[in-house]
Amino acid sequence: MDIHVSGSRPTRRAPKENFTGSVLQDPINMAPAPARLNASRVSFEPGARTAWHTHPLGQTLYVISGIGRVQAKGGPIREIRPGDVVWIPPNEKHWHGASPDNSMTHIAMQEALDGVYSTWMEHVTDEEYNGKLG
Repeated sequence: MDIHVSGSRPTRRAPKENFTGSVLQDPINMAPAPARLNASRVSFEPGARTAWHTHPLGQTLYVISGIGRVQAKGGPIREIRPGDVVWIPPNEKHWHGASPDNSMTHIAMQEALDGVYSTWMEHVTDEEYNGKLG
C-alpha cells in the first residue's frame, strides 16, 4: 500500500504544446505496472482547453465544478457540468475544457497501453472552440 499525503505532489501548469490557455494539473494517481491507471484533477480557466487528442484505452472525465465543453471530432460541442461523467471511447479524437465564460475542473482517468496514455495532436482553433453547442 502506498499513501500520498495531500499536498505532497505539487500542482503543475499544463504544457502549452497540449493545451490552450491556463490549465493546472494535480496528480491523483499514476499506478505502477502492471496497473495502468493515471488520474489527475485538471482545472481550466475560462476559454482554456486541451488540444485534439486520443487515448488508446479510452478516457473517463468526471466534472467536479464549473461549466465545460467536450467534443468528439465531427460531433457536436456538448456542455458539461458538475456531476456529469463523460466516457470517451478508445482512439476517439476529441478535446475538452472550460466554457468561454466559466472555469471548469474535472477528474481525468485513463489507462496506458504499452506505456502510452495519450496521443496529442493539433490545437483546437478558436473557430472550432466557439462553434455552436449541439
